Amino acid sequence: MGKQYWKPGNMLYPLPVVMASCQRAGERPNIITLAWAGTVCSDPAMVSISVRKERYSHDIIQDTGEFVLNLVTEKLVFATDFCGVRSGRDIDKFQQMHLTPLPSVQISAPGIKESPVNLECRVKDMIPLGSHDMFLGEVVGVTAEDAYIDKSGKFQLNRTGLVTYSHGEYFSLGKKLGKFGYSVKKRK
Repeated sequence: MGKQYWKPGNMLYPLPVVMASCQRAGERPNIITLAWAGTVCSDPAMVSISVRKERYSHDIIQDTGEFVLNLVTEKLVFATDFCGVRSGRDIDKFQQMHLTPLPSVQISAPGIKESPVNLECRVKDMIPLGSHDMFLGEVVGVTAEDAYIDKSGKFQLNRTGLVTYSHGEYFSLGKKLGKFGYSVKKRK
């Protein structure tokens, strides 16, 4: 079995696909689809998103210092793709995709009601990286869909039908293979 050596490129897949919502005061809210998003810290809870400088949402997030990360489900994948290939400069993505702005508790930018999880974020830092700027956001509030909270109060995130992005394609998450620590768990 051979291997080929390629020039440097981003081949770290799969990635979570999210819709980030943002809004300037007095303007309509906007949505940008991002696959370059991730967890960077647990205490305080922080995430990162990387946005191209020429994207309409870039300046909104830079100016307001806030955004909402909305997790994507199979039901939202069409809207997710649409919001990734159309510009909010030209259209109202909430209206076009029949999505509902969800008022946030801690920030001014709305979430997306149809998403099972909305992470309200305040920008702590913006790091220019080249083609993209990375926004580090502190998660200041989380909204979770009641339908996925079981009788014991546990949020069943993996039952929401989450979607991932890999090399230009969307995939629903597959079967469970194990859970954290199962490889070292003592057998009874």
